[in-house]
Parts: sequence; C-alpha cells; structure tokens
Amino acid sequence: MTQTVFIDGEAGTTGLQIRQRLEGRRDLELVSIDPARRKDAAARAELLNSVDAVILCLPDAAAKEAVGLISSNAVRVIDASTAHRVASGWTYGFPEMDVDQRSALRSARLVSNPGCYATGVVALMRPLTTAGLIPSDWPITVNAVSGYSGGGRSLIEEFDAPVPEGTHDAFRIYGLNLSHKHLPEMKVHGGLDHEPVFAPSVGRYAQGMIVDIPLPLWALPGKLKGSDLRAALAEAYDGERFVSVASAGESDALQQARAGAAGFSAELDPESLNGTNQLKLFVFANEERGHARLVALLDNLGKGASGAAVQNLNIMLGLKEGEGL
Repeated sequence: MTQTVFIDGEAGTTGLQIRQRLEGRRDLELVSIDPARRKDAAARAELLNSVDAVILCLPDAAAKEAVGLISSNAVRVIDASTAHRVASGWTYGFPEMDVDQRSALRSARLVSNPGCYATGVVALMRPLTTAGLIPSDWPITVNAVSGYSGGGRSLIEEFDAPVPEGTHDAFRIYGLNLSHKHLPEMKVHGGLDHEPVFAPSVGRYAQGMIVDIPLPLWALPGKLKGSDLRAALAEAYDGERFVSVASAGESDALQQARAGAAGFSAELDPESLNGTNQLKLFVFANEERGHARLVALLDNLGKGASGAAVQNLNIMLGLKEGEGL
C-alpha cells in the first residue's frame, strides 16, 4: 500500500534533496500544501495530521511549532532541525549507532535526524567510548570543514555568486563563540561526559564534509595503537551498507600519498562522496610519535541530512532501507 509523506519545508536545501530522492517511488506518495495556504495554521495542521509521515525541514522554532500542531498518534515524524536531537521522547536517527537502533526507529513515532557534523563525530567516537578504548571524560577536539550548502540561504547566495575581485578566502572558520548547535548531540550520542572543543569551517565549494578528531595515543590508557581503534570501528560497522571503515592498507596509502613537497594527501577529497548516503571512516596513526587522527568523510547533504532522513523514513515505514539511496 502506498504511504503518504509531507515534507514541511520542501523549498529549503534539505527539503529539496529529500523530495528529489523520494520522487518517482511507487511505495510513497508525496503530498504538498497549497502555496497560498502555506502560512495558514489550520491548513497546515490538517495536512500534518492526515499523512502517514511528516519530515520537518524547518528552523528549530518552526519545527517545534509544527510538532505542536500534530495531534494524531498515527503520524510518524522526522525532524531535520536541531530542536529535538537530545530531547526526551525522541529517537536519534542514526541507524548504525547501536545494534538495537534500527529496532528503536521501527517503533518510534518521533525521530530526530542527526546533524551533519555530529554524524561524523558520533560515528567515530561512540564505538570507541562504548568499548572503553577512549574514556568518556576524555577532552575531545574536533576539526571539520563543510561545503557552504550547510550554511543557509544567505551563505549559499554569497558563495554561489561570482567571487568578488580581491577575494582570497578558500575557506572560513566560524563557531568562534564555541557554542555550535551540534555540540549537545555530539556529547550525548558520542558517549562523552563533556562537549568537545569544536572548530568548524566552511569551504568555497557546495557540498561535502570532512570531520577530523586528533588523538594523543601516548596519553590514552591502555597503550593504544591505531590498529586497535580501526579494529573497534570495523567491528562496530561490519556489514553496514552506508558506513564503512577504510582498511589499514587504504589508510597507509593515503598517508604516503604526496602532492608536492608539503606532503598533502590529494586523495582525501571532501566532495568524493557527494550525492550518496555513504559515510567512510579512516584511522591515521603514527605509532612512533603516539599520535592518531580519526577522520569521517560524508556528504553534508547526504548522510548528513537528506540521505539520512530518507533512510530513517524507510526504516520507520517498514520499507526497504536502501530504497531511493
């Protein structure tokens, strides 16, 4: 039987990509509101309560308002905003996070879609804190770069426009108030006692993301090696379709790749998984120095947003998990 889906906020970046992934599917029917009645609360409430599933692609306040309009317990809700990612009663929409997470999603009525940066952090950290390889109270730092599509309409319009003469910024750091909205979910779902110190940046390219967590192996308990971390991640995501862990050989090849004398890796491209729902994890280690870097590669609009929402929708409605992905 065809199930109905309403994307509330389908004109935004994430909403548009979700719609593109769902269009043409025979197992789903996309329902839209009359544009003239988009701001009519009664019309929105009627639609929100008449479908099988709602995907909210709205700012936090608007998402909370939309949830308040839903009175039917039969409607399944996926919220792509930050509003409910650590809220009581909401299930975190990262199916690969735990062995029982898919079961929780199948029975959940309210699901919060993970943040793009948080997806990389949680994917890297949770298996390691769960296994006790990294203490939950360890002071984690996170460096990351994302395409500008995650920055909202004003940034997209600025970066889509011709580059003004004299502009030299290939990327910009931001979040200098150290209170990025993804921090609470990084802490809670990453199995951490404290929020990481997070250093995000945006590149002058549309989409794609790298999340990078440096670790001093020499300071961690247990005399860990990079192979220990890689093995724990590989075990956690064994058999997963959308999350993979680079082998030691692949990581070593990247470490040895050279692009000139500076030794930059030309292979670890933040745009390489664009258009997919894939998340790839890497462990780079220098055993002699006792240093390691955990790296996550993903499309910030794929596994970091619209792809994850479609994956969660499929699970919640009992459909094939990889459909449309």
